[in-house]
Amino acid sequence: MAKKADEKIIDQIIDEMIDTVENSKDDIFSIGEESRKEYEKLKEELKQIKEEVVHLIEEGDRLEVKVRISRNRLSEVSKDFKRYSEEQIRDVYHQTHELQTKLTMIREKEHNLREKRDDTERRLQALEQTVKRAEGLVGKISVVLNYLNEDFKQVSELIHNAQEKQEFGLQIIEAQEEERRRLSREIHDGPAQMLANILLRSEIVDRTFKERGVEEGLKEMKSVRGMVKSSLYEVRRIIYDLRPMALDDLGLVPTIKKYLTTMEEYNHIKISFSSIGLEQRLKSKYEVAFFRLVQESVQNAVKHAEPASINVRLEVKPDNVMILIKDDGKGFDVSEKKDKSFGLLGMRERVEMLDGKLVIRSAIGEGTSIFIQVPINEI
Repeated sequence: MAKKADEKIIDQIIDEMIDTVENSKDDIFSIGEESRKEYEKLKEELKQIKEEVVHLIEEGDRLEVKVRISRNRLSEVSKDFKRYSEEQIRDVYHQTHELQTKLTMIREKEHNLREKRDDTERRLQALEQTVKRAEGLVGKISVVLNYLNEDFKQVSELIHNAQEKQEFGLQIIEAQEEERRRLSREIHDGPAQMLANILLRSEIVDRTFKERGVEEGLKEMKSVRGMVKSSLYEVRRIIYDLRPMALDDLGLVPTIKKYLTTMEEYNHIKISFSSIGLEQRLKSKYEVAFFRLVQESVQNAVKHAEPASINVRLEVKPDNVMILIKDDGKGFDVSEKKDKSFGLLGMRERVEMLDGKLVIRSAIGEGTSIFIQVPINEI
């Protein structure tokens, strides 16, 4: 009776956690949508400002031509008092003065609009960052909800001892917090820093246009364009790590290929992949599990082993799937248990839930190999 009571309490806690996370997801989604609406509004406003700036530039250029002609005319009549009367000279002077005054006003208005444009662009960049962060948080929360709704409850059904449930739940929560800290560091050190640099460089571009001319300004803009491209790459990489959409659309093999190619390019490590056997799609639970196992293994190797190369082999048979991940990194002592080794713990739990086996072979200075074999009931 006590065990059943403990299980009911734990299930109630899980349900409350799910409700809290779902409410947080809705709140963050609302913030993202409001920011997106404000972003679209500012974007339209910026478009109008830019059109006004172009119009003022064109009008100013036309006036400059008129002012130059009028000045030349004034110089001509001022030198020849015999041919022109004082009234004619005065008329030319007044005309030149009026044109110059009008040109000054237009240039001042153009300057003010440029400042307004720059301020609007900065606000747009800040809103864009807010929208991206909100989308990222919603994605991460969706992963957590999926975990709470599926994996956590499946584990809860399998573990009958209340004490084991409590200890395992605490480990999962700590692992989730570690993952949040990792994502936070990645966003802070990657896209957030890049966006801050882009904002700073955009101000430099504006000053360069004003002080050093169009040619130098275009060079600065090319540099900013490269920074935007790098920032977008970082954001896409983080989103892909959370949940690759290609897994649902294309299947396991293409998704693993794309992921390994990205990891190879980003970390400058040679990663080879080979796939043999059946090419049919597997059940979703298998494809997600196998992708996560490959992802965790490769990330562990990149993060801890300092390898020059990594080899990944996938073999799909009618009744089982085998995965082998080998690296030539510095290796480790498999008999030494490390605190907070939640990566390996999570991999073992996932393989055990699929009734499979996981074997890790490694030695210091000799690299690491991870062998996974999982039976599959149906293709």
